[in-house]
Amino acid sequence: MTVRTAPPLSDARSSSFGMAPFEVLDGCHQEMIEMLGDLRRLMAHVAEQGLDDTARALARNTHLFFTTTAVNHHLDEERHVFPALLRSDNASLRSAIHRLQQDHAWLESRWMALAPRLDYMARGHQWHDMTDVNHHIEGFTGLYQNHIALEESLIYPPARAQLSPDELHTMSREMAERRNKPRATDHIEDRSNGDDD
Repeated sequence: MTVRTAPPLSDARSSSFGMAPFEVLDGCHQEMIEMLGDLRRLMAHVAEQGLDDTARALARNTHLFFTTTAVNHHLDEERHVFPALLRSDNASLRSAIHRLQQDHAWLESRWMALAPRLDYMARGHQWHDMTDVNHHIEGFTGLYQNHIALEESLIYPPARAQLSPDELHTMSREMAERRNKPRATDHIEDRSNGDDD
């Protein structure tokens, strides 16, 4: 199994000011779907091969993605996409936005439960109840997939139409600034050689 290690393409695109912001958001959704697939592949791989180097790399990469790129993506939506549509006269559209905002809170809550488990797997810890880990992964991936589908079908099309050129310009600039900020860490330290008692 090949494990991707390159930085997310959506981060590279949006760190360059001037990229079309909705192209970046669409690209990030595609990467999210791939990473959600990697979480499920992680569990299948562990069931067949154990927590080997490939499994640890999958755990490390998905942990990094959802701790950095996905967080920026949600900020993009909360600061630029959702506010424009909440001003709409369309009550069903406003209701969908409120649901998506609640989804973001639920996703964060589910991630807070899943992230430490992935962190420990990335470090090579073997003590996990994998049924428990799988339960958290299934809940997280299912909610995320439904969330993305709603955004792409009901939210992004009207947002594209309503945001002015000036608003898109500001959105693009702020997305680039978020991704150009230095991060405290770009990886999970590999401490699986017995020195992390």
